[in-house]
Amino acid sequence: MNPEARIIRTLTLRLIPFLVLLYLVAYVDRSAVGFAKLHMNTDLGIGDMAYGFGAGLFFFGYFLFEVPSNLLLERFGARRWFARILITWGAITVGMAFVQGSQSFYVMRFLLGAAEAGFFPGVLYYITRWFPVRNRGKVLGLFILSQPLALLVTGPLAGGLLGLDGVQGLAGWQWLFIAIGVPAILLAWPTLKFLPDKPQDARWLSEADRQWLLAELETDRKQYGQTEHSNPLRALTDRRVLILALLYLPGTLSIYGLSMWLPTLVHQFGGSDLTTGFVSAIPYLFGVIGLLLVPRSSDRLNDRYGHLTVLYILGALGLFLSAWFTLPSLQLAALCLTAFSLFSVTAIFWILPGRFLSGASAAAGIALINSFGNLGGYIGPFGIGALKEYTGTLSSGLYFLSAVMLSGVVLTWIVYSRLEKKTAAPVAMALAPDPAPQAPR
Repeated sequence: MNPEARIIRTLTLRLIPFLVLLYLVAYVDRSAVGFAKLHMNTDLGIGDMAYGFGAGLFFFGYFLFEVPSNLLLERFGARRWFARILITWGAITVGMAFVQGSQSFYVMRFLLGAAEAGFFPGVLYYITRWFPVRNRGKVLGLFILSQPLALLVTGPLAGGLLGLDGVQGLAGWQWLFIAIGVPAILLAWPTLKFLPDKPQDARWLSEADRQWLLAELETDRKQYGQTEHSNPLRALTDRRVLILALLYLPGTLSIYGLSMWLPTLVHQFGGSDLTTGFVSAIPYLFGVIGLLLVPRSSDRLNDRYGHLTVLYILGALGLFLSAWFTLPSLQLAALCLTAFSLFSVTAIFWILPGRFLSGASAAAGIALINSFGNLGGYIGPFGIGALKEYTGTLSSGLYFLSAVMLSGVVLTWIVYSRLEKKTAAPVAMALAPDPAPQAPR
């Protein structure tokens, strides 16, 4: 095996499966509310617009605490900070089982977002400290597999747990929140025990392999002109960070808008809660396929912006057709195309920030991009809920998401023209045909 491939394979096998597990639990945690809605709204008297508002408040809390959380991660180290996040979000999720109405639903969703803030961008920053730029597309694709895998799991799991209605005097949606909150708490200990903070702490790397990796990361910093501000908060006003934050918004708005309302859409096809759960999982299988194929293609062709353009167009088409068709099988096929595109957009996008920032500046910049983009997690669910309440149909919300994805095409080429062309010289150095430094054998 090529020495570089051997080292990257070791890093991937040691780190990525555990990070996938943690984010899978996080994503199940945040998306299960779409299934709880099927009965919680009736039990608590929460309307569609109120549900959309409450579901979106998660991302408002997320937005406010994202940057502070990532800066604290840099201070305390990944394993301790991730463990703290796991315990707090798990406890709050269990507490969601005991909301009494719309007001307590709002409060708990906001607190859940505040508790989980920093985990996803923290992992993205963590990956920049372990993997050279040229290897990150495939690695990010593997990590973001957590999202569609979580939604694959959530459907059947939620459908089964909703069937526990009345057990021990609790409603099925209450059992759902309890069952998905406890695993996060239990995973805090193995996170503290087994997750190294940085390459220097990895006992399973030889000294030669460790030095090669650190040299490659330093080479990336020089070749891509990566910035590390003396005050990491200056990254929050870096033009590159702000323009990337704008580009990230269409994808997150569409992913969360769709995931929060997909169970409702599928439930309209007819069938039991369990059937709804299994059918809702089908589009996410195509999300998995996209993440296994598209980031590898992006790495192989060294193309980010062309891939983003095609993916945004396919996502817009899928959302439009899912609203246009009336036959459930055709709607489902269009949703599969949508999921294939949406999750791949996320993986390709997150290659970009690590090309321009490093160190604590990367921690702050990635957090700002993610927090701004995740405001789409508020706008999407609330916007669809408001449109559904106003028009009486979910189709209007899907057309809205289709238009949002088309805006992503325009933003992709604005970012390319304003950002990438100005960094062409250092990037050209990184792409020169000179061989990479020889990895230790």
